[in-house]
Amino acid sequence: MSEPGAETPAAADTTLDPAPPEEYVQAARLAPDHWLYLPDPAWQGEGPPPDWAVVGQWRSDSDGTIVEWEDNPEYRPSPEALGWPEPADDIDRAIQLATTGYAPAEAVTAALSGAEVAVLVTADGEPVRASAPDGTPVVLAYTSDRYLHAAGRLSFAHLPVSTLLTRVPPDHALYLNSNAPVGMVLPTDGLAGLLEGETPPE
Repeated sequence: MSEPGAETPAAADTTLDPAPPEEYVQAARLAPDHWLYLPDPAWQGEGPPPDWAVVGQWRSDSDGTIVEWEDNPEYRPSPEALGWPEPADDIDRAIQLATTGYAPAEAVTAALSGAEVAVLVTADGEPVRASAPDGTPVVLAYTSDRYLHAAGRLSFAHLPVSTLLTRVPPDHALYLNSNAPVGMVLPTDGLAGLLEGETPPE
């Protein structure tokens, strides 16, 4: 029980959305008149996170009570924050991170370098041609059994990416993991050179 005359620390405003975790409530009591930022759960860097990795911030009043939440319009939700499943492999991870802005697009080509993928094939053994949602003609490729088997009981072949690129029809792109939480369409022009570490032309 509190001693007579002792002040009970004020609780955070229960109407706030999102409601602050207890550690933020405690921190606010030690830092009145402050903004306390909430980083994305995937942020692992040292020091303050960049603006794009901050979900938003709570404000404490002069009594150390959290009274306000402010969304961050520059926030980029990570794959973890979006609720996507754990990546199936390094390529899938690179696609997730590049799509959400937590890694550069070059991370995908780096992960593809030297990799082998599964590609759906016709009865003649040629890569199946398809169309991406935006109408781009593509060849479907899968980086893991998880996504390959989800495509159905269809004929496929495992090929090094470098070999597959020589069999992609002209004007077709490579569609990686079309049935994953997020896939990626890669134009094949210059991709072979990027996989070999060549610098793209200006």
